[in-house]
Amino acid sequence: MGVVTLGVDIGTSGCKTVAVDERGVVVASTMRDYPLYSERPGWSEQDPLDWWNATREGIAALVGELGGAEIAGVGLSGQMHGLVALDDAGRVLRRAILWNDQRCAAECELITAELGGLDALVSLTNNRMLPGFTGGKVRWFRDHEPELYAKMTRLCLPKDYLRYRLTGLLVTDESDASGTGFFDPRTRSWVPEVVEACGATPSMLPRIAGSTEQTGAVLDDIAHELGLPRGVPVFGGGGDAVIQTTSMGIIAPGDVGITLGTAGIVAASTDFCPDNAGARVQVSVGNAPGAWHIMGVSLAAAGAFQWFGEIVAQYAGLERPDFDALTELAAAAPPGSGGLLFLPYLNGERSPHVAPDATAAFVGLTRTHGAPHLARAVIEGAVLNLRRILEEFDELGVPCARIVASGGASRSPLWVQILADVCDREVVTLAAGAEGGAFGAALAAGVGAGLWSDYEQVFAEVEKIARVRPDPDRAGRYDRVYRVHAGLFEQLAGVQAGLATLSAGEEGRA
Repeated sequence: MGVVTLGVDIGTSGCKTVAVDERGVVVASTMRDYPLYSERPGWSEQDPLDWWNATREGIAALVGELGGAEIAGVGLSGQMHGLVALDDAGRVLRRAILWNDQRCAAECELITAELGGLDALVSLTNNRMLPGFTGGKVRWFRDHEPELYAKMTRLCLPKDYLRYRLTGLLVTDESDASGTGFFDPRTRSWVPEVVEACGATPSMLPRIAGSTEQTGAVLDDIAHELGLPRGVPVFGGGGDAVIQTTSMGIIAPGDVGITLGTAGIVAASTDFCPDNAGARVQVSVGNAPGAWHIMGVSLAAAGAFQWFGEIVAQYAGLERPDFDALTELAAAAPPGSGGLLFLPYLNGERSPHVAPDATAAFVGLTRTHGAPHLARAVIEGAVLNLRRILEEFDELGVPCARIVASGGASRSPLWVQILADVCDREVVTLAAGAEGGAFGAALAAGVGAGLWSDYEQVFAEVEKIARVRPDPDRAGRYDRVYRVHAGLFEQLAGVQAGLATLSAGEEGRA
């Protein structure tokens, strides 16, 4: 099998590990699931020990499949923004608070106010303090769980907890650091005054490395356990939203990547760091030297369809959702779902609206609608929301000649065709596109280990498996649907505010 690199991605739904050969081809992969805990509305947590156990199982299984292949390195990717709190012995203090957790909205407002307001904060970090970011989570932890907080001596991000267990070193990469809220992508460094406002100290923070930089080697006892050779290097990798964009070959202007995963990510690469006045998008350091990453994230894309599938499975008495059957059901409904619209704000929203208290909704439901309409409306609602983010890019002058799609839902011809029709652009998927962040992490390790000189060399070889063009009639229909859908958030703002007040009152009586 020759030389391979391994990529590990700690996602919200599971841990994916892949092996990529010198041609940029995924030659083996594994997936291990673990639970998600949501004990209150807007809360989302996972146990880092579950991540570690899934990683161990995944790597060991992968190594068993590879036979005698030479493993040149390991790259890491993972869900961004999550807070992993460690004590002075490196033990996990509590479940990790995840990227889609919305509990710290008030703390983010306090941090922003204490630093002089949004403009002042953006002048320091080139980003706003979003409720999904790490900074607000640290402040919430300090203010709401002070006894546990007092034991925290180090903090890290999800993928970097794996690095710590693999190498014994606490290191993060520049792209993942960009999503903490207390990092400046222009200077590629922590911002001390923002760190302090968030309730952390510089001593708690990991060292920052580049995505293709070696960040240690697998410890001997761990290598023996997992079947790895001694001294396998571990490379920086990246936050999943950023490195997944890189894994799609988004390395030059013109292409825009859209990730159809649990979240929906619209992202592009630039060779300059834009002035993010008003913080309408997120700006991060890219995975290639001299690159920056522009991104808008909708908190529920394929995750909304997963939710819908779980509801259907529950009432059908199924052990787990049958997403293939559910997708076939959606395909039976007409484009536009017979006038039924879905707002996918199941976990609040980050983009196109910063609205942690937003809730999901079906609008336009009548007795003429059946299960196919509901299923298709969920898909369309998620994709229509992504088009709204794409229009923000257009207003910033970020070009989009075509879309490169990845993420689990990009395996579905229906999802990809709806994406092409809604956005009225050609959509390309890559052979390894559905492997997501794990593929990107393996590529970063390959560049770091010298298998390829740079990412451009990799993508000169990577196979493109589908080119889907928009249908003019459907695109015209969806353009009319979009105009209605895009105005629903503002039109329902009063209802959303009333629901937030009602929910707060119910919690107070609980």
